[in-house]
Amino acid sequence: MKRLFASTILAAGLLTASGMMSVSAQAAECGEVTISNMNWQSAELLSNLDKIILTAGYGCNAEIVVGDTVPTITSMVEKGQPDIAPEGWVDLLPDIVKKGFDDGKIIAVSESLPDGGEQGWWIPKYIADKNPDIKTFDDLLKHPDLFPDPENPSKGAIYNGAPGWGGTVVTSQFYKAFEFEKAGFNLIDTGSAAGLDGAIAKANERKEPIAAFYWAPTALLGKYEMVMLKTGYDIDEAEWKRCNTVLDCPDPKKNGWPKDRVQTLVTKKFSDRAGPALDYLKNRSWSNETLNKLLAWMTDNQATGEQAAVHFLKTQEDMWTKWVPADVAEKVKAAI
Repeated sequence: MKRLFASTILAAGLLTASGMMSVSAQAAECGEVTISNMNWQSAELLSNLDKIILTAGYGCNAEIVVGDTVPTITSMVEKGQPDIAPEGWVDLLPDIVKKGFDDGKIIAVSESLPDGGEQGWWIPKYIADKNPDIKTFDDLLKHPDLFPDPENPSKGAIYNGAPGWGGTVVTSQFYKAFEFEKAGFNLIDTGSAAGLDGAIAKANERKEPIAAFYWAPTALLGKYEMVMLKTGYDIDEAEWKRCNTVLDCPDPKKNGWPKDRVQTLVTKKFSDRAGPALDYLKNRSWSNETLNKLLAWMTDNQATGEQAAVHFLKTQEDMWTKWVPADVAEKVKAAI
């Protein structure tokens, strides 16, 4: 990113007097900006993207700070810092988020991921293409033979996530609710994120069948084409909270699997002074498919969030230039 700062300095030296006043006014309006970098790939990428565009395009003095979902959003509500949470999974702490909205402390300016955070059971696309009748959990129930347990091929297998994950609990409860054991399936405890990733990667590399819990956006789903099965049922929120998400609940019912809302949150104080920079945050969003591919590139190239953000800006101009005015886009292009 040395070029970013060198280009910014060079551009400053070439500005006309009126241009310098414009940039100075914009910087003063935007001012010091703190952006939370959550501790996962997609959030790291997005926070770095925001830093580059806000700095180079809008003259903000943007700084990335370490964060995570609960402490970041709680701090925004209680202390007014940081200014921006680019990828806020708001359904993970609904009470705090609601309080922040109600008290006028935070604002949701956009859907970071319009597709939402997607959790569910996935099968490889090559299996789905060969078996177009398998679209729902009830369809899967009929085919334990197509997804054999490697340690007991007479049984089918569904691979679960790591202990402690919310999705692991839901998978265990759906396994009971849909009576997969009675249908001839075993629920496989993969033990860890690495164990689950390894099982899915191994199956895809060998073009073997697998049915497994997973989520998007992720690098793994950017690398391997997987199809998410539908539960086949509408969402009953009361039942979801009562039992589907509670591991020791003895009588889970068949239910839908809600998508998680993923929003860009800003403090009210920042929104009041952000000026045109706020329009960028309102416009900025991308699909899970786009992000999956970016995360796969990031993983394959062992890239940092900053490097991945620059890669995106250089290769996806048709997308991001729609988020900002033409003059801002030119400044960003000149800086990377």
